[in-house]
Amino acid sequence: MDPVIIVGAGPVGLTLALALARQEVPSVVLDEGTGKDEPRLARTVVLREDTAALMERLTGVPLAGAGARWAGWRAMRRRQVMREVKFDDTAAGGEGSGTSPAPLHIAQHVLTNALRAALADEPLVKVAVDSRLDAVEQERSGVTAHTRGPTGTWWRGSYLVGCDGPRSTVRKLQDIRFPGRTAVERHAVAALRTELPWDGQALLHRMPPWRTAGPSGGEVTGRPLPDGVWRLDWLLPPSKDLVTPEMLVAHVRETLAGWTDGPTPSYELLDTGVHTVHHRLARRWRVGRVFLAGDAAHCLGTLGTHGLDEGLRDADNLAWKLAPAWHHGPHEALLDSYQAERRAVVAARLRAADQALPLLRGGGGLRAVVPGSGRGHDALLMDGHLGHGAIGAPGTYADSPLSPQRLEGEVPVDTPRGAQVVDVRVTAEDGSFVRLRDRLGRGALLVLLIAPGTGVWDRKHWATAGIMPRLAAAVTALPYPAELLVAESYPGAAAHTVLLVRPDGHLVTALSGVRPADLYTAAEAVLGGPVKAQAGATAGAAEAGAAAGSR
Repeated sequence: MDPVIIVGAGPVGLTLALALARQEVPSVVLDEGTGKDEPRLARTVVLREDTAALMERLTGVPLAGAGARWAGWRAMRRRQVMREVKFDDTAAGGEGSGTSPAPLHIAQHVLTNALRAALADEPLVKVAVDSRLDAVEQERSGVTAHTRGPTGTWWRGSYLVGCDGPRSTVRKLQDIRFPGRTAVERHAVAALRTELPWDGQALLHRMPPWRTAGPSGGEVTGRPLPDGVWRLDWLLPPSKDLVTPEMLVAHVRETLAGWTDGPTPSYELLDTGVHTVHHRLARRWRVGRVFLAGDAAHCLGTLGTHGLDEGLRDADNLAWKLAPAWHHGPHEALLDSYQAERRAVVAARLRAADQALPLLRGGGGLRAVVPGSGRGHDALLMDGHLGHGAIGAPGTYADSPLSPQRLEGEVPVDTPRGAQVVDVRVTAEDGSFVRLRDRLGRGALLVLLIAPGTGVWDRKHWATAGIMPRLAAAVTALPYPAELLVAESYPGAAAHTVLLVRPDGHLVTALSGVRPADLYTAAEAVLGGPVKAQAGATAGAAEAGAAAGSR
């Protein structure tokens, strides 16, 4: 079968290629550039616990040395510390240290280079540089794409995914509308090497008292990177005034002087830029055999959030759904669920940000007279920066079309249906101890049995005892490949609870004991329903998608 064509060689496109390769699906990445990324320390990303784990799993290297895991976060208003949060490395590892997981702050070119290095050793992925897309044709059996340039040619694929950014050629060729708002926020950005009083701590400073170098918007964010480098962002006013080098240097000098309560400390200015945030959401994310992902499908990133996080989740979600379609033929309900799940999550985050923006960025009104409103605004901004609440938290798929109906044996655990599972230590089928997230993305469901005491005994002593043989037989009978794992404990789960986890780490259901019928029903739902029931709809859906674009 023909490979999947991926248009765009940014972090989302490269992530999708690696994720497909891990599931034995070949791909061709069409890169309109030269295959090299310009080092830009003023262009960075903040990865949450799940996306950082995804990157490390796909690249095969720990990224903590390439980026910075923050020791903490502080929110300041004027000269007062409003709130302080501590992080630690054990929280990043996933189990209950009582503190929040530490975000990973990394330069985007460093992340992209790590993905490219992993792809260089991947025989299932071909990267075609200097290949700019200019035409896409699709029919029932596949997709054909044409690129111009030195390697201009026709490419044949089974599916095509546009990961080609906010000005997506794929989206335009499919005539998909991309409504939204332009320039919702603007930030002046500087990357510099200096010493600040908060070693390894990121901070958000609202209404700093030293604002004398022009309109800075009254908000400064400082995020540490490795080797004493900091990224500083100043919120700019809504006007489109040019940010001059002199203005930016003045912001740097007054901010460093204000934070150190003295003369401006020595610093080395490494990179500068202006970061403009747009809010846009594509009407359709799928047209037949063509999909959109990342900035081609959505633009977000206000109030401290980072759009790349959602783009990486797009790739993770789509990869495990394309894999069975590539290996066994299209499952239309499964492929359709990509748009249903991911678009709903991003739309909810955009709505939350749009509702919060007038409160946080508008002047006067109730904000000026209601006691304590400023503290509430600080909390909203921290949600965005730290990945909490409606603005910043990863979405769940509780209302997904892949969610099974309520099952007779279903029991509650601390992880809601459709949410990302907690990264506990598990025993694999070969008896080795691994992290739960290390088993994701392999093209299989995960069935996790909670069995206290198993961690201190050799697997041979309990693998054939108690309920294990019956559970193993139920797992073998599932309609989708599945791996059986065992854990000592899981938050909120009683002994002998059985968790069913999707290949992208989202919880399908938790069952009380071994219930083969419920387990089979849930696994079947994850595939979009019985495969036979979809067979008659497959050809018609493919024809309809290929016949015309979508608005």
